[in-house]
Amino acid sequence: MRSIDLEKTPLRGLNESLHQLKDGTNETEWEVLNPRGQHAVAVGIDAPITVNIRGPVGYYCAGMNKQATVVVHGSAGPGTAENMMSGRVVVKGDASQYAGATGRGGLLLIEGNASSRCGISMKGIDIVVKGNIGHMSAFMAQTGNLVVLGDAGDALGDSIYEAKLFVRGSVKSLGADCIEKEMRPEHHEALTEILKKAGVNGIKTSEFKRYGSARKLYNFNIDNADAY
Repeated sequence: MRSIDLEKTPLRGLNESLHQLKDGTNETEWEVLNPRGQHAVAVGIDAPITVNIRGPVGYYCAGMNKQATVVVHGSAGPGTAENMMSGRVVVKGDASQYAGATGRGGLLLIEGNASSRCGISMKGIDIVVKGNIGHMSAFMAQTGNLVVLGDAGDALGDSIYEAKLFVRGSVKSLGADCIEKEMRPEHHEALTEILKKAGVNGIKTSEFKRYGSARKLYNFNIDNADAY
């Protein structure tokens, strides 16, 4: 394992070393010590490696991640895994605003709570939050899945497109054009697979409700032609 202490090595040096890694590298295990809430830790990785960050991080940790597994052993600031492409990002603590924003693929697992706008404009990512999420989560979410084992705040799924939202707890309110939808067999199957991938065991998919787009906000309706 290669260990980088951010009290001794500049953050730029860490990220430059990670950016040099490619498929087939034999430096597959990394440890980052003393992150001390610094921003943009382990961003832009494009290699099948594992990075364990021992402490809390600031903005945009693991942003634009591809292939890598990044584990934050602490809490994370705004924009964790922003624009993530693939791989796996795990936050052992809580995550601040817009976690997983614009994410296009991979899995973001938050073992604590997530703040407001979790999954905003998500485009294919799977996000699993073991705790609660804040207001305006999944705002303009296009595709992908947001799974919440706890409760959701106000305006869930506001202006949502075709992403699927699964909430086990209560929802304070739904946003514009977001409605509760039927949990059909294919949704139970998909949710089972996501929970398995996230390592969540002992929870039945029947405990969740599904939410998604009513498809009235962004589809043309001839009956409303005079309003356009």
